[in-house]
Amino acid sequence: MAEIKQQVIQIIQSLPDDVTLDDIMAELYFKLQVDAGLKELDEGEGIPHKEVEKRMSKWLTK
Repeated sequence: MAEIKQQVIQIIQSLPDDVTLDDIMAELYFKLQVDAGLKELDEGEGIPHKEVEKRMSKWLTK
């Protein structure tokens, strides 16, 4: 728990002095989402690159 608290403190300290509460919340939410995505990849739950290319090709061609 102390490690998480230190990470949050570091994130807040890295932000500009005129930061808003919304900015802080957005930054913390972004970190939460990135960490969740990395955990999924570590657990083999990600989408293979070829599958992403296949899905994206449908969106990019009209």
